[in-house]
Amino acid sequence: MNVHCGLPMALLRSPSISFVAEPTLKVRGVIFDWGGVLTSPIIDTVQAWLEADRIDRDSYVAAVRPWIQQAYGPDEAQSPVQALERGELSDAEFEAALAALLVSTDGSPVPAAGLLKRMFAASAVDDDMLELVRELRRDGLRTGLLSNSWGVQDAYPRHLFADLFDDVVISAEVGMRKPEERIFKLAVGRLGLSPGECVFVDDVEGNIVAARALGFATVHHGEPAATRARLAELLAGPGRSAVA
Repeated sequence: MNVHCGLPMALLRSPSISFVAEPTLKVRGVIFDWGGVLTSPIIDTVQAWLEADRIDRDSYVAAVRPWIQQAYGPDEAQSPVQALERGELSDAEFEAALAALLVSTDGSPVPAAGLLKRMFAASAVDDDMLELVRELRRDGLRTGLLSNSWGVQDAYPRHLFADLFDDVVISAEVGMRKPEERIFKLAVGRLGLSPGECVFVDDVEGNIVAARALGFATVHHGEPAATRARLAELLAGPGRSAVA
């Protein structure tokens, strides 16, 4: 999950669009981020939490913006975000650090216990995006998940993973995080592929830039329809049409 809408998928889907990776094509796998790509947008999830917990938005922005800039900015200064995503900081420790910087709209303290679970309570899987992953896999592509986790490990619907992914890499479980080079290499290596054979899909620009520098084809996710269309173009290959 990364803290940081479009046309219905049905408007883009067509029986003539094929995601089959033919032997002559370069792309053999697609690796997806989780939060904000295969789920509802993170900004919507966070806004729902701020409203439900009656948290002053300015206090949230003042607390989290510097952490995110440090975690995903060009200098990558250390913040609690990196430590949480690598599993070096417990959920309780992160919750205490963040809650101390937040203020309720009535001026009262924000409860730390369970803060992360409440933060992501409104997150919902995007069924159209999950179906896209299944289509790619049915058509012979290897599919992977590469997610920076914000604690609450039970928030992932792991019962769905076997149907969706050939491999799953969650940052806190491997002690590394995006946009670190080593986690990209781990994820693609566990699929038995090279970066040049994979497309990486994420909603965070810093992660996209890092993946592209390693040789991945990339899709900067904003809305499902655009991501589906861009993947179709990439999988069609140079000089080919995505529509048969």
